[in-house]
Amino acid sequence: RTTDIRRVRFTTSHPKDLTADLMRCLAELKTLCRHIHLPFQAGSDRILKKMNRHYTVADYLDKVDRLRRACPEIALTADVMVGFPGEREDDFEGTLQLIDTVRFDNLFSFRYSDRPFARAVQFPDKVDEALKAERLVRLQALQASITLAKNQEEIGRLREILVEGESRAAEGQLSGRTSHNRIVNLVGPRQIIGRLETVKIVAAYMHSLKGERIRNSEALS
Repeated sequence: RTTDIRRVRFTTSHPKDLTADLMRCLAELKTLCRHIHLPFQAGSDRILKKMNRHYTVADYLDKVDRLRRACPEIALTADVMVGFPGEREDDFEGTLQLIDTVRFDNLFSFRYSDRPFARAVQFPDKVDEALKAERLVRLQALQASITLAKNQEEIGRLREILVEGESRAAEGQLSGRTSHNRIVNLVGPRQIIGRLETVKIVAAYMHSLKGERIRNSEALS
């Protein structure tokens, strides 16, 4: 059906629901943002089974490979947990290996904590809080290096952003998002809030990019 909507963001999918049809849509539909959030939670088959996730590390990596072959420009983010009951050092090392292999654009990472009525509350071999904290620091340091490197690759590129409002991080500037869900801060009039604007990326930081509005003659086709 024909629509005037110029940008649609499909936010997240359980790995088992990432079908070939969805991959094709992400690759072919121009209005669909080139970003997907695909939680993996752990890089250990043993822990994934305890979590009742219904996929293996190999299954997840296969989905990522197929997705990137269908849509090479896709940006990939995910959720990951450290310290699930019974997590050993080799389980955690598997998680680090998965992160290093996939090279996510960003991760939402957190420590396991008991939740009322969850099955895991009854699981033995709870991981010490200090060890969970130490593992989270190691994981986040790895991902930080990957995220910064990926952001730096954006320097010099032209990107279309949806200007969302005033920047919360850069005083006096506006903020928008690329199709890949990267935050871009830029100088511009408030009248462009809510509009799609083409910018040139001129600087990259850990959590955002800096862009400059360009003339229409330079704009993306």
